[in-house]
Amino acid sequence: MLSVTLLAASSPGQMAVFPDKAYWKSQWQKAPLGVEIESVSRLEDYLVDGRLQLSLRAYLELVMANNPNINLQKLAYYQQENAIQRALSPFDPSLTASYNTNRSETPSNDVLQGADVRSNLNQTGRATYNQTFDTGTQLQSTWTSQKVSNNSQFTTFNPSITQSWLAQLTQPLIRGRGRNIQRIPFMIAQSRLDQTEEQVRQQVITLIFQAENAYWDVVQQRERLRVQNNNLSIGKAFLDRSRRELELGAISPLDIYQPEQQYATAQVGVTQAQYRLQQAEDAVRRQIGADLDSAFRNVPIELTEGVETPANPPTFEPEATVSVALANRPEIEQRRRLLQIDDLQIKQATNSLRPDLSLVGTYQSTGRGGNFLDRTLLDANGNGIVVPGGLTDALSQLLDFRYPTYSVGLTLNLPLRNRRAAADLADAAIQKKRDLYQLRANEQDIRLDVVQAIAGLEQSKAGVQQATVARDFAQKRLDAEQQKYDLGVTTTFIVLDAQSRLLQSESDLLDQEVAYRRALLTLYRATGELLRERGVSIDYN
Repeated sequence: MLSVTLLAASSPGQMAVFPDKAYWKSQWQKAPLGVEIESVSRLEDYLVDGRLQLSLRAYLELVMANNPNINLQKLAYYQQENAIQRALSPFDPSLTASYNTNRSETPSNDVLQGADVRSNLNQTGRATYNQTFDTGTQLQSTWTSQKVSNNSQFTTFNPSITQSWLAQLTQPLIRGRGRNIQRIPFMIAQSRLDQTEEQVRQQVITLIFQAENAYWDVVQQRERLRVQNNNLSIGKAFLDRSRRELELGAISPLDIYQPEQQYATAQVGVTQAQYRLQQAEDAVRRQIGADLDSAFRNVPIELTEGVETPANPPTFEPEATVSVALANRPEIEQRRRLLQIDDLQIKQATNSLRPDLSLVGTYQSTGRGGNFLDRTLLDANGNGIVVPGGLTDALSQLLDFRYPTYSVGLTLNLPLRNRRAAADLADAAIQKKRDLYQLRANEQDIRLDVVQAIAGLEQSKAGVQQATVARDFAQKRLDAEQQKYDLGVTTTFIVLDAQSRLLQSESDLLDQEVAYRRALLTLYRATGELLRERGVSIDYN
């Protein structure tokens, strides 16, 4: 089994979470600009006697390891994974902290202010924690610390330290209530990830299809070169014989031109076949990444697969094969995922039309501390006694909930008319209908693809059988004409014509055998079974 592993890429979004030790360090890390891509690999594993010796399986392993288009599909999958993380961001907690100090001096307007020039120092610290849960509940918790001091002789607490904690819960009761509504963006992102997974599988199928076609191109051009070389050998042998006959006077000098012309044509055919083979091999090097490595750029390629058609080729029943295709084709699964997204968007749009009724509850605890001026107790000078105090007194009162304040209320936002939400709901319903029609069209296209692929495969099987018979008769005719020529009862023209027809029949047989391979490949692609048939699996871990 060939496994295509999509390794998780490091991402700036994958950072430490508060209060991990690495949290603060991660906030100051440099931007990850040093992005690199994988280098070409595993070519040396198939180097034998200075040649890249590749079976179809080995070739596909190199395609999966080195073809850049495969890696592009990985990135599309990772981006959609990031979309899931982004969809969960509304549930991320946040902490906001602030500190403010303010000093002021103002002239007094009357003696009741306690000083000729009123001097005030106000220091306030505040921390607020906010979080929205997937039930729709919103939590806000605020802690406030305030220290106030002045020079007024009438101030009872100076400095005065006040601690307060306020918790507020807001729970939607109609619109936005429950996990089924709050998690819709996450579920949409998850469905899109599943859809992307099927898109990746579809693209990998296409890439495998293209890569294997490139493989069979090389095999076809290699066999054509072999046929042309055989034809050249036959033409050379007949030309040599004709020249000896000319030397012996057995034929006229005018009869030597046709063998020479036939031999020259065979040379042209060999040259053309060599260049076509070179072009096909360059395309294969592109598929396996050998063109990127100077050490393998010009290494000869030896493909070990033959083109012989199996003695008992498989047959396919159309309706059963169509059922297999409808169960395996990535396009169908993608459309089903889109229908899931359509249902979620209809649900989301329906929720937006509902009244917004929320239950709001708050609870607050307060504590106060500081130096207390007790005027009921006087010292020797007739002044009040100062009782020391501070932050601990305020915190003690806060945590004992000595001075609580709480409230419960309802908030109603009733949309008398919501045209935007109504239009969104109508659009969502239209989109689902569009996807249903598209699903039907996909099913029809798949049925047509499968039926045509089966017809093409059967045509190729018949073509191989007919081309085999034609090649055998062409060989028999050439043998017969050669014997007749040896007996002097036929002409050079007829012998050379038999050679040309044998060459053509061998080329036709080769084309039909390769066409059978391509037709079988096309059928596996049409049924969505190409990856399974070629032993390719995609691992997203």
